[in-house]
Amino acid sequence: MKILLGVCGGIAAYKAAALTSTLVQDGADVHVVLTDEAQRFLTPLTFAALTRNRVHTSLWDEQEKIPHIALVRGADVLAIVPATANTLAKLAHGIADDLLTNAALAATIPIVVAPAMNAAMYEHPATVENLRALRARGVEIVEPESGFLAEREHGVGRLADEAKIVAAIQAAVARRCALRGERIVITAGPTREAIDPVRFISNASTGTTGIELAREALARGASVDLVLGPTTADAPGTARTHRVTTAQEMFDAATPLAKDATIVVAAAAVADWRPARAHAQKIKKEDRAGETLDLVRNPDILAAIAARKNGTYVVGFAAETQAHEQNAREKLRAKNLDAIAVNDVAGDRGFGTGENELVLLYGRDGRIPLGRGAKRELAMRFWDAIAALRKKAADAS
Repeated sequence: MKILLGVCGGIAAYKAAALTSTLVQDGADVHVVLTDEAQRFLTPLTFAALTRNRVHTSLWDEQEKIPHIALVRGADVLAIVPATANTLAKLAHGIADDLLTNAALAATIPIVVAPAMNAAMYEHPATVENLRALRARGVEIVEPESGFLAEREHGVGRLADEAKIVAAIQAAVARRCALRGERIVITAGPTREAIDPVRFISNASTGTTGIELAREALARGASVDLVLGPTTADAPGTARTHRVTTAQEMFDAATPLAKDATIVVAAAAVADWRPARAHAQKIKKEDRAGETLDLVRNPDILAAIAARKNGTYVVGFAAETQAHEQNAREKLRAKNLDAIAVNDVAGDRGFGTGENELVLLYGRDGRIPLGRGAKRELAMRFWDAIAALRKKAADAS
């Protein structure tokens, strides 16, 4: 396990030395980055002696290696212990003004943050909002504990127990490798079915849920094909993204890919119908008074993939406005799925929002509530649950 440990300037910095010793004794290869403020509490010599590795303190050391890039590319996890309020604010807002914050901004590996500060600082609305933003991006926060603080006060803000921090680091590394070797196909976003050159049938999906599922799967070591309908949301750069517009195009792209996949997740909001005929020119309303729109069914992408699965684990999504779990469980059974995630999209929920709430259904009556949260948080819980379900199925076979 290769750990990049960032140490910030706070009285709890001395505990980072003990943490380093524990990690090294557990067999980890630890490389330490000290901020300028951290060096007011501890010297680089302390960590060099503990790790037998050079301690990094400046962007301008070893310039030929571009240190902030080299450090995160060579690590399995970035842990920042302790993390001050100042560093949390920089991380939340993308400020990169020293080696540690540059490394964090360049990191595509899991990030674990253990805050430590005075209770008033920790509970300040700015810090609360910064932590919320980091969680929404998938950063693991090891919550501080309550107790005696350096200021001779009592309150929340003490650095978390070392065992909790070690467990969080180990879990982050395990997640990073959890999907290594998996070939995953994810469908995401809406489809558009043309009525004429300027009008179409569609829905309010932005594809964000599927995109975050792809981003998290990539972070866990999977190779991902993302079949993405029309959306302005950005796809992960390391996914193989297949852009489509109509349901037929999504069918034509996804079904061949699914043949070689180990997992398929159908998160797209596919239009069930399309106009029987798309007009070549814009329809003028004064010329079409009383005209009806004839519709035909689109191909059922999920049913087609599930009907031909050969060891592939197939997960569907159900966006419902009523009888949510009842309708989703019927879809699970009828389409021969391994699992289905259901969410309530009535009113302003689900589509086009930063948050969602999901329940994962499986088998005859299996149910895993994934709770409510930012879509990246839900993506992490989703893959944790899928991993547990696949292991359970493997153990039973």
